[in-house]
Amino acid sequence: MGYRYFDDQRLWDLTVEVFTRNGYSRSDCEDIANVLLASDRMGIESHGVQRMKLYTHSLEIGRIKRGAKSEIVRETPVSAVIDAHDAIGQPVSVAAMQMAIDKAKKAGVGIVVVRDSNHYGIAGYYAKMAADQGLLGISMTNTEALVVPTFGKQPMMGTNPIAVSMPGTPHPFHLDMATSVVPAGKMEVYAKAGKTLPGDWLMNSDGSPSYDPNDFLRIRATKSLGGIFPVGGEGETNSGHKGYGLSLLVELFCGILSGGRTSNEVRVVPNVDKVCHFFMAVDYSIFGDKEQMEKRFSQYLEDIRNSALADGQTRIYTHGDKAYAHMARVAEEGVKVNDKTYDEIVKICQDLGIDPAEYLIEKAGPQA
Repeated sequence: MGYRYFDDQRLWDLTVEVFTRNGYSRSDCEDIANVLLASDRMGIESHGVQRMKLYTHSLEIGRIKRGAKSEIVRETPVSAVIDAHDAIGQPVSVAAMQMAIDKAKKAGVGIVVVRDSNHYGIAGYYAKMAADQGLLGISMTNTEALVVPTFGKQPMMGTNPIAVSMPGTPHPFHLDMATSVVPAGKMEVYAKAGKTLPGDWLMNSDGSPSYDPNDFLRIRATKSLGGIFPVGGEGETNSGHKGYGLSLLVELFCGILSGGRTSNEVRVVPNVDKVCHFFMAVDYSIFGDKEQMEKRFSQYLEDIRNSALADGQTRIYTHGDKAYAHMARVAEEGVKVNDKTYDEIVKICQDLGIDPAEYLIEKAGPQA
């Protein structure tokens, strides 16, 4: 399987057109496109336009309900609970994080949780929304149960990402991580590429490690035993129990605080998702001088980058370095799309009466 490179703005335009034809408003389409293309621009192939098939399929089967309107069911000056009523995940999540940001600007802290939603894309997009407005941002989501607990083989938690973003120089600190060894989308990318899994990422249904990403696709489709390991891997030797604990924290903040569902209750009814999200914004001026905090943290990150290298290594990265460097490259090289994802996008276009050639504008890609 190979890759092609496409103009990112025209891919954004295509995403808007796809969801316009699915009945969404211009504002909602832009939210969806912004989140998907942010992922590709940051180099997170698993959650970019690769996800277009998931969303259009979810619309077809009714997992995402067209026309669903989110509802604020509880609110205080610093918090809110939103019921998404099975809406597509990005617009309600953008609105929820903006609500958290607005509350933080008034009260110092804003926390908004969402229940009964759908896949919302990369957690980091929402944390970055806060950083772009001069605040500390945190976002989390649970997912369908795909991850096994330490010493177990029944998937009970989601891949449950945590994202944190804070202003700094030369770019914001930006952590966006699954609490599983890898996100589900990365398994899909490996399956599309026909690649073997590197290392103990996956437990097969019989409890043994698997190195075939297609085993993951089977486990997910059939709701059978087995699943992805938490961060740290199998057992306790490499601290898999810590990743397991982090995943449970996400369940607490998302499924429990929202009054929604934990991952083992998500997507158990056919064509119903019901995931939950968490958004927090902090105006850290409540703790002291914002400018000084940003300078201190930026300097600390720079000190880490300049610290002693391990043998054979050329540089140390801090969280956000690779993502922001990738964004700069995409402007020149285009967005990397694998051949199978390309075929999926073309099929979606054909089904909706869109001419893919109008939008899929190839670029040269990386130059030697």
